[in-house]
Parts: sequence; C-alpha cells; structure tokens
Amino acid sequence: MSIWESIVLGIIQGLTEFLPVSSSGHIELGKAIIGIDESEAGLLFTVTLHFATALSTMIVFRKDILELIKGIFKFKWNNETKFTFFIIISMLPAVLVGLFFKDQIDKFFSGHILLVSLMLILTGILLFLSDKLSSKDGLMSSGNALLLGIIQAIAILPGISRSGSTIAVAVLLGINRERAARFSFLMVLPLIFGAMAKEIMDFSAMESSVSSSSFDMAVIVGFIAALFSGIFACKWMISIVKRSRLAYFAYYCWLVGIIGLIYLLI
Repeated sequence: MSIWESIVLGIIQGLTEFLPVSSSGHIELGKAIIGIDESEAGLLFTVTLHFATALSTMIVFRKDILELIKGIFKFKWNNETKFTFFIIISMLPAVLVGLFFKDQIDKFFSGHILLVSLMLILTGILLFLSDKLSSKDGLMSSGNALLLGIIQAIAILPGISRSGSTIAVAVLLGINRERAARFSFLMVLPLIFGAMAKEIMDFSAMESSVSSSSFDMAVIVGFIAALFSGIFACKWMISIVKRSRLAYFAYYCWLVGIIGLIYLLI
C-alpha cells in the first residue's frame, strides 16, 4: 500500500467516522475502488485508523471527558457517574459480539460490496426517519443505553454508520439531539481503545506478515490523516445534528449504496 493510498483511506476514515455515512463501509468501498486487498491493509490498519478518530473525539470532547473523570472521583451518584454508568451499559453488547463472533466479523471486512451497499441504504432510512421528528428534550436511561449499545454492536457490520445509527435511534427514542450526539461519540471510546490494546498484544504474532518499513510508514501517515480530518468532521457533525440536517446524509447514503450496487453489476 502506497503512502498516497494510506492518506486517502485515512481521510475517508476521519471524515466518515463522525459523519453518519459509515466509515467501515466507505473504507471497504475505497479499498475496492483503489484496488487494495486485505494483505495490504488488514485489521491492524483499520483499527489504527479507528484509534486516530478516537483521539479526535478526545480532543474535541476533552472538557466533557475531564468533567466525567472529576465526577467519578467524587465517589457520589451524580450526573457524571450516571453518564459513565450508561456508557458501561452501552459497551456490553459490542464486547460480547467482539468476544464470541470476532472470526465471523473479520470475514465481513474483505470486499463485501453488496453487504456494504445494502447497509448504507438501511443507514439512510434511519437518518431520514430521525430527521423528520421534531426535537425533544428526553434524557438517557439504562434501557436506552442498552438499546443504543445493541445498535452499536450491529453497526460493527460495514455499511451501517455507527454514529449515524446510534444518533438516529437516540433521537427516535426522544433524546435531545445534542445529548444524543455527545453520547454516541463518547460511548465508542472504551471499545476502540480496547480493540487497539488487543491488536497491540496480537501484533507480535502477525508481525512477520505485515511488518515492513513501507507498511509502517503507511500506518503512520494514515493515522495522521485520520486524526486531523476526524477533528474537523467531529466538530462539523455536532453542528449538523443541532441544525437537524441528517436527511442530507440519508440522500448521500442512498446514493453511495446505489453506486455500490451498480459497481457490482458492471
């Protein structure tokens, strides 16, 4: 994989991680169009790009994260500890799926353009429905957190936007739009860092097959591209959610999904 290819994939990851259009789906479509196979950019590269966007989230929400940490160390049941508890609940479905279905999940990340295209169309439907609802001021609850966690676990499939689907479902549940976006972006952080830690531990076993100076540089450059494009996209997405403009991304998901289906036919 060349440096320019890693930059393109990094920018795609950074932009689409926060915009509700499925980062994994666009990465798979990007690999297919550029002509990159899994031997060039496997799970390690994908997780590294997700790690970059996790750092983007931490930079944008640094004040919120600091407040959560302070609230936890007060050792009281307050808004911060309650929010942290909800995040823990939301993690459980994805953790269970990752532990027991990892091998099956990995198989989906190998050029399944049909699956990606269909899931993008599904994501568009969710975004369209949520954008048509009037804004409400509902609060998060344990049940809502668990349901959003299940949606997040399903969104592991390439083509379903994790941020788009969780924000859309949260809005459909009556949760305030800005609160929904904040929870969606923060709930994934522990999962990304957990996945990254596992990849680092497993890296020695796969080092002989992926380690080379060109690949290492591609990973670094892709990481930087994803980090800075992620910061931009995260701030932009917060503004979009506040203004209720998710329907535009529904149209985009439908368009890309249809293009993917046409690509398969030709």
